[in-house]
Amino acid sequence: MSRASSRALKHPPVTAPSEPAGAPSDFPAAFPELAVAIDSQRRRGRGAQSNASGRYEAEARVAFDDGWQSLEELPPFKTSVAVDTSRKVITRNESPDIGFDRSINPYRGCEHGCVYCFARPTHAYLGLSPGLDFESKLFVKPEAPALLEKELAAPGYEPRMIAIGTNTDPYQPIERERKIMRGILEVLERAGHPVGIVTKSALVTRDIDILSRMAKRNLAKVAISVTSLDPKLARTMEPRASTPSKRLEALKQLSEAGIPTTVMVAPVIPALNDSEMERILDAAAHAGVKQASYILLRLPLEVRDLFREWLMANYPDRYRHVFTLIRDMRGGRDYDAKWGERMKGTGPMAWTIGRRFEIACDRLGLNKRRAKLTTDHFARPKPDGAQLSLF
Repeated sequence: MSRASSRALKHPPVTAPSEPAGAPSDFPAAFPELAVAIDSQRRRGRGAQSNASGRYEAEARVAFDDGWQSLEELPPFKTSVAVDTSRKVITRNESPDIGFDRSINPYRGCEHGCVYCFARPTHAYLGLSPGLDFESKLFVKPEAPALLEKELAAPGYEPRMIAIGTNTDPYQPIERERKIMRGILEVLERAGHPVGIVTKSALVTRDIDILSRMAKRNLAKVAISVTSLDPKLARTMEPRASTPSKRLEALKQLSEAGIPTTVMVAPVIPALNDSEMERILDAAAHAGVKQASYILLRLPLEVRDLFREWLMANYPDRYRHVFTLIRDMRGGRDYDAKWGERMKGTGPMAWTIGRRFEIACDRLGLNKRRAKLTTDHFARPKPDGAQLSLF
């Protein structure tokens, strides 16, 4: 039995760093996530610094050494995979500020480990931590292609573009082995169904054969997020995602294959990567990209504490400045989820970022035309053994 101990606390005692200048007077000064920080060797190659319990758990568990220095005996975080037995694979949404009403997530959790990922809080619904658990405890949907074909075959199904990669990355490292995303694309191609993909992985080029055939019929488009051209910053923020150069090369290969591509400067983090916006757009344009977009950093729920902890650990000198600017763009708060404003923010700084983006796109000839997908080719899949219709 290990002598490393764990105790349950409702409110773990912590020593909090000072708040950024301009923080609201009622803003909590405590940083509870610092109490559950994990040793750097145990979390090597991961994005989050800690593994705090999910907000739905009755207790918060904090590892501490009982005097035997046995915390060193704890094993490193290794990726584990469990099967998600969901009976449906298409997720619906009614958000008025995004351009799709349905999506597919082949995986829950994401090994890319992007510290700012707004999908992290979803792991709390599973009784797991949005921190290191999100990156290391993955759930796969091996039946996703078959479930998708069944849903597309339903008599009342009306086709509209399906978005993939809007929550967790469909081309994260595990996809290389599982190939669930490729199976989904094969179903969509047979059904003539449009799809829009968002990823940070160069693995998407593996499926150029399918995507190029679909693109010829206006059925597919791909967006790749390029957060920074600085390999060190990218590796620190997104430890297991493709390098910036690999993502740009993937954009080039996709464009040359006739697949509509978009570069996403996302997220834009003030005082950290916002100065790179024009260079990222310029590099993408030279790779053949014709469309671009950007999204301001979002810090919902547990993401705020995880990002704050990461910033203190890696860029402590910028901590105050970054959060002061974030709050300037979020009405004095760390995050504002208001429809229409959550992606771009408000205020002078947000306006400046938006204007810089527009000027750079105009200069590079980006966004002159938008790729439009069609549902004209949709053919409802026929269940095995089903009788063919006479009409």
